[in-house]
Amino acid sequence: MAKETKDYSKYFDFSDAKVISEDENGKKIRIRGRDIQILSEPNHRKEKQRGKEDVQVLYNTAVPEELKGIGNGKKYIIYTYGCQMNEHDTETMKGLLEEMGYTPTEERKDANIILLNTCAIRENAEDKVFGELGHLKGLKTENPNLLLGVCGCMSQEEGVVNRIMQKHGFVDMIFGTHNIHRLPHLIREALFSKEMVVEVWSKEGDIIENLPKKREGMRAWVNIMYGCDKFCTYCIVPFTRGKERSRRPEDVIAEVRDLARQGFKEITLLGQNVNAYGKDFTDIDYTFANLMDDIRLIDIPRVRFTTSHPRDFDDDLIEVLAKGGNLVEHIHLPVQSGNTEVLKRMSRKYSREHYLELVRKIKKAIPDVVLTTDIIVGFPGETDEQFEDTLSLVREVGYDFAFTFIYSPREGTPAAVMEDNVPMEVKKERLQRLNDVVNEHCRISNDLMKGKIVEVLVEGESKNNAEVLSGRTRSNKLVHFEGGKDLIGKFVQVEITDPMTWYIKGNIVSEAVTSA
Repeated sequence: MAKETKDYSKYFDFSDAKVISEDENGKKIRIRGRDIQILSEPNHRKEKQRGKEDVQVLYNTAVPEELKGIGNGKKYIIYTYGCQMNEHDTETMKGLLEEMGYTPTEERKDANIILLNTCAIRENAEDKVFGELGHLKGLKTENPNLLLGVCGCMSQEEGVVNRIMQKHGFVDMIFGTHNIHRLPHLIREALFSKEMVVEVWSKEGDIIENLPKKREGMRAWVNIMYGCDKFCTYCIVPFTRGKERSRRPEDVIAEVRDLARQGFKEITLLGQNVNAYGKDFTDIDYTFANLMDDIRLIDIPRVRFTTSHPRDFDDDLIEVLAKGGNLVEHIHLPVQSGNTEVLKRMSRKYSREHYLELVRKIKKAIPDVVLTTDIIVGFPGETDEQFEDTLSLVREVGYDFAFTFIYSPREGTPAAVMEDNVPMEVKKERLQRLNDVVNEHCRISNDLMKGKIVEVLVEGESKNNAEVLSGRTRSNKLVHFEGGKDLIGKFVQVEITDPMTWYIKGNIVSEAVTSA
């Protein structure tokens, strides 16, 4: 039986809402006894428009002096859903909260503020958040002074914000992806007004530098750009994250140098489409290849990036990545489908042949490259033959890993109005067959590593056995081996003894430990 389509229209019925006041700063409305201060709200029509306004780079102090003690003696929790970009946004929010005096806790009953940093990529991510809100309602009833906030990509969707205002009046703050830096001000507004505060910017935000971040561990994420201009038909991200905006190279390089000084062992450069970095600059000719070439010279042991779009992956970048050094030989290259006709309906703007030619170029320049990918099965109209093209492409490329998904429509995307004519049982069967092929190639690749000695960055203890450590190779493969806790955060040489499908086992090679 097909899943029932959600009826969002009921969340737009504000016939019972009363406008209390309205001025240039927003409006105040009352719904079911709760006052809501709407400073700005998401507008899907505006999100579709790519503004001509110049993006400004601002170096403001994020937390004004008068807000720095507002959280003294109070605790916070942030629950993060979705991609690395969301994880990185959470690091920024933690940094802001801690500058305000808040301290972290894992115990909900001790928390004075709980934020849900949400993802809008798939419907099940959205369902999880609304389920979580249901659990938090009881907590809010017990402790009316608890501040509850919903932020991230879901907050950029009109239907979601209206649903929260209508059905979840106990939420105190809703803010989006473009105005995270406004968190201290929104907390003050919610605390002192006792009203729900909604501030979601549909216009793309400016680039805010100097925001505090709370990073943990030995690996760090570094945003190099925001937004996406690709408009793949299935994807909500261009609406939730806005147009492409690149950070200035000097700001990115200064941040990476600072991370190197702090002793971080690995950085991952982040963007919805890192290959488009620099294309929005009007005053300089500086591309992602140039940035990687400059970062290559900084004394940080490993540099990764995600995510790439095949359309923008150019020869200059391949040439720079082939120089190796701290630029690792792992490339995540989402293909989404192996059939040109499906790729066209997805508006990926490349063909199967173009993608395979790109893979050939990469493998020729970087012979030991490890490729991973994203694949969607059951896209509207996908035939059995078109799905077989995806399987044959996976076999031809020989990915070491793939994130595989059943297509799920997102409200507001072009694909959402296409006829979703692939039955769910067919989608599930295709996903299983795809995963079997991916796993087969992952195992073949791991088997080839038997007897080799690889460099592993030790991340911590194995979840299942305190005697066993786990870490990752340059190519991002997970390795388990026995060793002492003193090795965590160091590089070790490990001889591979027992390859598995999802990870590989090995033995540490004595006298082969480095901290650099």
